[in-house]
Amino acid sequence: MRVCSFTGHRQIKRTHTAPLPELLDRAVEYAYSQGCRLFLSGGAVGFDTLAARRVLAFRVTHPDVELELVLPCLNQDEKWTDPQKDAYAFLLSRADRVRYVAEEYSEGCMRERNAILASEADLLIAYISRPSSGSAQTARMAEKLGKRVYNLYPAADGL
Repeated sequence: MRVCSFTGHRQIKRTHTAPLPELLDRAVEYAYSQGCRLFLSGGAVGFDTLAARRVLAFRVTHPDVELELVLPCLNQDEKWTDPQKDAYAFLLSRADRVRYVAEEYSEGCMRERNAILASEADLLIAYISRPSSGSAQTARMAEKLGKRVYNLYPAADGL
């Protein structure tokens, strides 16, 4: 089974909030057309959450699609707002699988999660505007492994 992973910033540019869901829908459909049936999300606030929700919406008409959350630690949402925690709980309840890198936050658990997203993907759908971010690091890891990386940020900027 081919795998598509997502990585992106926690903050979504205000002007991208309208076009990004449609771009993600097209990206998920493209990944599906390339044989991807398993989609991996890091479950963070922002792009990861939006991407996972778009996969769940796609799964309504494509029941062969699976969503796996690859999470850095059990308490990832500890400092999140109540609405963010509610959205996270929704994803946890709807995911086909949930994988934790560590029980508690530790230095390196985010990087390990990112490495899994990069290494297990056949293609990586990203939302990256800054080269010095965890998402950019994930994309570089994937590229070094010869994986295809599609950054939606420039496309969202163009709409």
